[in-house]
Amino acid sequence: MNKKTLLPIASSATTSTLENVENLDSQVERVVRRRSFLKGLGMAGAALSAGALLATDVQAEDGDRSGSLSKGDAAILRFLAAAEILETDLWVQYNELGGIQDSEVPGGSGSGPYTDALVALDGDMPQYIHDNTEDEHTHFRFINAYLASKGADTVNLNAFRTLPGSTATGSSRKPRLTNLMQLTVDTSFYTRYRSRTKNPDLDPNFKFPPAVPSLSNGQFPAIPRNDADLTPHDHIQAIANTAAFHFAFIEGGGTSLYPSLAQRVTNVQVLRILLSIGPTETAHFQIWHDKAGAAVSTPIAPLTDPKNPTLMFPDLNSPPFGGENFQTNLIMPEPCPFLSRKFPVCSIIRPTKTEGAAMGAVKALTADGLFIGQSPAFFEVLRDLAADADAARRECEAE
Repeated sequence: MNKKTLLPIASSATTSTLENVENLDSQVERVVRRRSFLKGLGMAGAALSAGALLATDVQAEDGDRSGSLSKGDAAILRFLAAAEILETDLWVQYNELGGIQDSEVPGGSGSGPYTDALVALDGDMPQYIHDNTEDEHTHFRFINAYLASKGADTVNLNAFRTLPGSTATGSSRKPRLTNLMQLTVDTSFYTRYRSRTKNPDLDPNFKFPPAVPSLSNGQFPAIPRNDADLTPHDHIQAIANTAAFHFAFIEGGGTSLYPSLAQRVTNVQVLRILLSIGPTETAHFQIWHDKAGAAVSTPIAPLTDPKNPTLMFPDLNSPPFGGENFQTNLIMPEPCPFLSRKFPVCSIIRPTKTEGAAMGAVKALTADGLFIGQSPAFFEVLRDLAADADAARRECEAE
């Protein structure tokens, strides 16, 4: 079967995340060859061929090289490598301003007011940010090295590092892959993991209520955009609170993505990779789920951003909130229906349904605002990688 990919989504700094997601839905059945598309890009295509996506010449072959891996296994690993590269990019931005800058995670010099606001949530936040950043970096480097060892194409997104980042004191001001300054954060993970009766895999149309509704209804910075964002106190605290929920949103996505794609893997060693990296995403999510609770409990909450009064962080331990759906220290997954309601409820990661998992991740990150300002070619490449991963099927291996 010929290799296919989706048409690109146009995106600019003025294009809304909602428009991007709607375009993704409306164009999902329209396919063209990626390499034909790249050849038609003119100067953009020339830039990509210098090293955008694959280690080999992306315009020279009709299909990506899988080497000794099955086509599906290579596609899954390539998508995960791309996801980890994107994660690394956003975590580097967080670490430059609010983490620990050292030989393990170099870059930036820190922002005192932003770091103080993060520390108000938990004194270990800078260390956790540093370690999460290093972990994601090791993930994509390992996956790419493994692909190369099998003679398969690897992933390199450097040609898309074009987005301006923060200009606040402490930022390296390097061009970025991701945008942390116009986020629309989905905080429904908070109630999804507290529900005893609903599972997104069994109840795909159920809307889990967000913990912080206002974060879903605007575009908000999770890092100081410039030094003007460092004051007043409640404004920079609102930015840190946004970051705390964004940390959990990102790592919660990885927590589901790895087991969802593992169900499509053929090779036992590739399966081992997914089963070994995936739980580290869960460890990250558990930490950030806990720290996000500090942003919606006393003494920090309730808090309203004085520079943007539409952004409000309620105290989720007080009426009209509270109870199992909102209590901030209930960070372990509550038991819920799994596979079928004929079975007893079980404490699980959710969702883990495999159909469309990679494209679902792309849609979620796009809706998050993480790619505002990116080029059509970026969306083309990312969605092509996702389509290939979702097309993978487990094959029978010889003994």
